[in-house]
Amino acid sequence: MKDQAWLPLQDLSVYGSWGVALLLTIVLWWLAKKKVGFGTRVLLAMVFGFGIGALFGKDAVDVGILGSIYVSLIKMVVMPLVFSTIITSITSVKDLNVLKKLGTKTIAIFLITTAIAATIGIGVAVVVDPGAGIAHSTEAAKDFEAREIPTFKQVLLDLVPSNPINEMATGKVVPVILFAFVIAIAITWEGARHPERVEPVRNFFQSFSHIMFRVTKIIIRLTPYGVLGLVTSMAAKYGLETLKELAWFIAAVFIACLIHMVVTYGLLVTFVARVNPLRFFKKAYPTIAVAFTTRSSYATLPVNLEVITKRMKVSERVASFVAPLGATINMNGCGGLYPAIVAVFVAKVFGIELGITDYLLIIAVATLASVGVAGVPGPASISTTVVLVQAGLPLEGFALVLGVDAIVDMARTAVNATGTTVASLLVGNSEGEFDREAFNNEPDEDIGIGQERDTRGGGVVTAG
Repeated sequence: MKDQAWLPLQDLSVYGSWGVALLLTIVLWWLAKKKVGFGTRVLLAMVFGFGIGALFGKDAVDVGILGSIYVSLIKMVVMPLVFSTIITSITSVKDLNVLKKLGTKTIAIFLITTAIAATIGIGVAVVVDPGAGIAHSTEAAKDFEAREIPTFKQVLLDLVPSNPINEMATGKVVPVILFAFVIAIAITWEGARHPERVEPVRNFFQSFSHIMFRVTKIIIRLTPYGVLGLVTSMAAKYGLETLKELAWFIAAVFIACLIHMVVTYGLLVTFVARVNPLRFFKKAYPTIAVAFTTRSSYATLPVNLEVITKRMKVSERVASFVAPLGATINMNGCGGLYPAIVAVFVAKVFGIELGITDYLLIIAVATLASVGVAGVPGPASISTTVVLVQAGLPLEGFALVLGVDAIVDMARTAVNATGTTVASLLVGNSEGEFDREAFNNEPDEDIGIGQERDTRGGGVVTAG
């Protein structure tokens, strides 16, 4: 009887969370009508979400369905968007040597920045000492089931698209990218011999990519509402009790991510791309905000493409080549920073001393593993497992931090996505496909609305 008496109050709390969420959704819609900037609305959605989650607790978890719908819509466009933009990007390159140069530069930037990220992760973990005062939990170790590390043979097999339609349906991005590469190169080679044969196909993919960008713009406009749902669900699931014990671990990850963003990315855009870093981060804010809240590089890809072309003023050809690759193999946060911090954390908890050789091994393994797990679900878990095994550290220690994985994933995904933006800027600058004057002087375009460049005619068309 007592439980039944409380039921109406519980229902009232659930309905209350939905009522407040609906009211704040209307507020966000009204702000959009008042032309309040995209980034500002995303930031407000994050604040609203944290507020609802903190106020209603577990009763607000179901509000997360708004975020789930948004993520599903983003996933809907990722595959056709990646497929069409890569083919359009490669077929626009007349010289295959230029394509080879683009690929070499892009992958080199990803590997170098991941190695730097792992180094920063170790440095911050040593200074912050996130494992201090935490005793090894035998219960966590007993219940822990390690992710299976795929063999090298299996990784290679998974990268080859045996059934492209099935790969698209199951969300395997790397095989789809490789399939698009093969199609694009075949179009280029055939076009060199018989241009009249491939012109209809080339025009089709160019038109299709424009259509997919239009669809993407429509979905991107829903971002603030999706963020409201995602953050509400996150705040409702994780209370202060979950955070207290691992507060220093969470702090170490966020501090390392912030240092990598400000120092590594800041120095690269300042001295390599030769642009104002403050202006860069201001322009990159939509990418950072969406990556932070969705915790998905793939979900952030459509927004990042918009940011790279419309705000960073990098050519669509470079953006369409670098951004999809970055969403797949650029793992500065998940493959560099995070495994390094976990390794130092586990060593501290289990009382294992690490020397300079161990640290160098962790950096090397983290860098290589970040590429080796490309396309594998849960890359952060796999990369961390690989690093712990290769460093000879107890794998059970990983179980101690899994309770806050979703929280630290927000920061490391933001690092991944921003790294892709930086790589696009660096490659565009080195290839002469970065409009420096427009970057410095033109006002920032809002994401999903305003104006867009017509790549066919070089003019500007107005987006509806």
